Amino acid sequence: MNNASKDQEIIAAAIAINAPFVGRLRSRTLVSSRWFALIGQFITVLVVHFGFNFELPLLACLLTIAANITLNIIITVGLPPQRLVRQWEAAAQLTFDVLQLALLLYLTGGIANPFCLLLIAPATIAASTLQPRWTLSIVGVTILSVGVLALYSYPLPWNPPGGFMLPALYQFAMAFAIIIGLLFTASYAWRVSLEESQLADALIATQEVLAREQRLAALGGLAAAAAHELGTPLATIQVTAKEMLRSLPPKSLDLEDAELILSQAQRCREILRNLTNQKEISESVTETLPFGQLLEEVAERHPDLGHKAVLFDIQGPEGKGELMVIRKPAILYGLGNMLENAIQYANQAVTVSAKWDERSVRVTISDDGPGFDEVVLDRLGEPYVTTSLQGPINTNSREGMGLGFFIAKTLLERSGAQVSFWNNTGASRGAVVQTVWPFSAIAAKS
Repeated sequence: MNNASKDQEIIAAAIAINAPFVGRLRSRTLVSSRWFALIGQFITVLVVHFGFNFELPLLACLLTIAANITLNIIITVGLPPQRLVRQWEAAAQLTFDVLQLALLLYLTGGIANPFCLLLIAPATIAASTLQPRWTLSIVGVTILSVGVLALYSYPLPWNPPGGFMLPALYQFAMAFAIIIGLLFTASYAWRVSLEESQLADALIATQEVLAREQRLAALGGLAAAAAHELGTPLATIQVTAKEMLRSLPPKSLDLEDAELILSQAQRCREILRNLTNQKEISESVTETLPFGQLLEEVAERHPDLGHKAVLFDIQGPEGKGELMVIRKPAILYGLGNMLENAIQYANQAVTVSAKWDERSVRVTISDDGPGFDEVVLDRLGEPYVTTSLQGPINTNSREGMGLGFFIAKTLLERSGAQVSFWNNTGASRGAVVQTVWPFSAIAAKS
């Protein structure tokens, strides 16, 4: 299994862990919000009835408020406050809030009551925290409640009683405005919540990939240290076995055992020699290395090039010697991901150009393929944005680069770089990815 397949599995597992099997609302959040609303309802009813001396069905209003208070007490006593409520539980509570508020508005003027705008609140909460099916059910109940309030309700509390009546056309216009506001607010909250959720999933995947790179580097260091430490005792065993072979008579029973010890010691030394000579392990414990060697390591992570070539063009200021840089897993993975995509969609060659001066270090990866799709070029690098050319999927199509590009871009930016994408113009077509670091962000301290 190659590195790309492993990264795909890591990403899928990370997103699956963050999948919304349960709600995103804690029990105490809904309870505290409901207490705040109930206190406001209670104070408003008392002020309207006793402060302004408006006639309203006080007992029915208080019983409606008491029903919601009872629900809140039951939830407070029966459920732990830190518990994440399930999707259907949150939907049921928010639906009850809509119906309770609608009944209170029915008793106090219906659609003519200025507080009818509060019907938008439960649906907005649902849109930002629940799955679409539950949100649509709450929106449907709210729209139905607004329609009923536009047709039937007690008169608005006023002096004299019944002295304030809105025209029927205006009431229907109010209902229509509330419904439009409800749909707009809920859709806006849903869109913002969806983007936030996708960004959270992608960041989790980014952290998992970076953690994997760091674990691999640590494993390489452990392997190199083990090879170094085990070399001396194995050499001692080998020397001792040779001395035993010299001293034992030809037909001794211990001769076969001594030969076995010697062969196994030689085998262990060969394994350790191969382990030490592996470039990936020996370099993984290097904190600083030449800039050109860093780019070569990035290219060596993708040995399956087919008939395509990777060309390097590394330039620095004259008389400055070789640039020593800090070896960071984030840089290796980020540049490796960009290079992998360039190799995948190139026709014949990929060019890696590197330039630096006293202020910045610049790496430009360009290919001779079809380039990025212009439709999504401005959004490339955002999570779950894929680029795909029109027509059948073939070697000239770019797809599946949404999350991968986002991870690579995020890791490079965390290392201090700025990443930009564009297409070459004119005869030399192809995609270009440029990464620019401030000199101090990547250069090793001398």
